[in-house]
Amino acid sequence: MRLSRWKAVVARFAGSAAGALSLFGRDKRGNVALILAIAVIPTLGAVGAGIDYSIAYRARTKLQDVADAAALVAVSKVEQGVSASAAQTDAQNFFVAQAAALGLAASTLTITVTDNTSTGRTAVVSFTGSTPTSILGVMGFSSIPFSASSTANVALPTYIDFYLLLDNTPSMGLAATQADITKLQSLTAGGEEGACAFACHNIYTPSNHSQLDPTGNYYYIAKHNGVTMRIDVVRQATQALMDTATNLEVVSNQFRMAIYTFGSDCSSPVGGALTTVQPLTSSLSTAKSAAGNIDLMTIPYQNYYNDQCTNFDGIFPAMNSAIPTPGTGSASSPQEFLFFVSDGVADENNSSTCTKTLYTGGGYSRCQEPLNPTLCTALKNRGVQIAVLYTTYQQVTGNSWYMSWIDPFNAGPFAPSPNSKIAQNMQNCASPGYYFEVGPNQGISDAMNALFKKAVQQARLTH
Repeated sequence: MRLSRWKAVVARFAGSAAGALSLFGRDKRGNVALILAIAVIPTLGAVGAGIDYSIAYRARTKLQDVADAAALVAVSKVEQGVSASAAQTDAQNFFVAQAAALGLAASTLTITVTDNTSTGRTAVVSFTGSTPTSILGVMGFSSIPFSASSTANVALPTYIDFYLLLDNTPSMGLAATQADITKLQSLTAGGEEGACAFACHNIYTPSNHSQLDPTGNYYYIAKHNGVTMRIDVVRQATQALMDTATNLEVVSNQFRMAIYTFGSDCSSPVGGALTTVQPLTSSLSTAKSAAGNIDLMTIPYQNYYNDQCTNFDGIFPAMNSAIPTPGTGSASSPQEFLFFVSDGVADENNSSTCTKTLYTGGGYSRCQEPLNPTLCTALKNRGVQIAVLYTTYQQVTGNSWYMSWIDPFNAGPFAPSPNSKIAQNMQNCASPGYYFEVGPNQGISDAMNALFKKAVQQARLTH
């Protein structure tokens, strides 16, 4: 009885279990947990991959910033003063140091710095790198690689050598403005030469320069009475130009200056010759100091060598020999500029090409005429740029010599209307766009600075 009852109990339990299993199979509510359990694996993988990729992205971003900075270093103002290869080394050292400071390093690093006279300096920084993985490592990815690059470009500073040819011949002793002309004429009215607007008469040799002879030494009459001469203005303007050049230099030694005149003494050698006031130098302060010595050429006495002391035909070939072959504008191959400042009238012994010979005799053939612009051609044909500042030869109607020999070119039959032949020839000497004429009461210094700035800004367009 008890066995049967046990059997019944077992049967009932079995039936209940079967029913329960049948109900479990038909109930879908448990599948959610099962699916979630299965989905956890890829979800965790995706999250892990996101973390690994985020780490790689941050590392790449930091190295990209370093690459940007390294490219900018290579083209910076400081690095423009060194060669492309030196700038490349400096940029590479910068990248490595900055990356290390961040606890990073590039797997490969390539930095290329190139200089081109047209496009300037270009720096390209390229790198590759990788970061180790954590969760992705379970899936067989031990690291995440990345790469990037950065490019920077800047126009290179143009290196230019400026050769200043300054007319210091006696005619540059003309009073600078109409007011100065009138004052000097008044001061010299009782002198041996009569009223004169020129301070060039009887400029004694340097040993007698301390003397003041009110009846003969018109130069010192002008000096001691506050009369400003054109040579004074040119001297001051040249010194001011050195300050302008210093302020405009992008890198040190970008501009070099040399200063020349037509000679300190007309008698040694006879007629004057190209004279170096300051050899080519990158020290603009030195050039400024030397420019303070610019003064009128001296002559032993009035009418010495028939006053033939403005020897354009000799000066320009000598200047052409002094200026080397122009380069591309790099530090090792500078461009060459001639700055010519003059009143534009020759007074020389010239029997072959003179437009209007004054007289011939005694071994002389005195020629007083406007500059022959073909003298400038040899320089320009070599690629030398010529900037001309014409200090206008003012009309001195009260001076008989001027009216006889200069005025015909300035306003008379030899002068093409409406411009003077002197001005026209000076302009023809200049390279296109580099001519400036300064009249009375105008700023020679401003004109020189304007020409200099134009030369610096447009220099690369000439190559």
